[in-house]
Amino acid sequence: MTQNQNLKPFDLEDRTLNFAKRVRNYVKKLPRTISNLEYGRQLIRSSGSQAANYIEANESLSRKDFFLRVKICRKETKESRLWLTLSEPNSEDTREQNELIQEATELMKIFGSIVEKGK
Repeated sequence: MTQNQNLKPFDLEDRTLNFAKRVRNYVKKLPRTISNLEYGRQLIRSSGSQAANYIEANESLSRKDFFLRVKICRKETKESRLWLTLSEPNSEDTREQNELIQEATELMKIFGSIVEKGK
């Protein structure tokens, strides 16, 4: 990522894609324990799913479909945060774990706000 990590992309499609990429790189560095292998698989799936569902939300055919997709984004991001919390990184990767948990929390709040504004 060429952009400073502290600067958040305004475009949510880019931001969710970057989150999924960062998660992928994080999972690659996790110690190969039985629990990390399973948590890593689940984490890769949920982070990719939130990115894919946001793209689909932007291509939705109706307002109802848009909000359904955004709700799925929020659910998948919440799940990603769970798997991040359960994963056991090397001591040098705990900072990345915390940053990803923070990003997941921020994305959840954004998706929640979108859903609330749609009510």
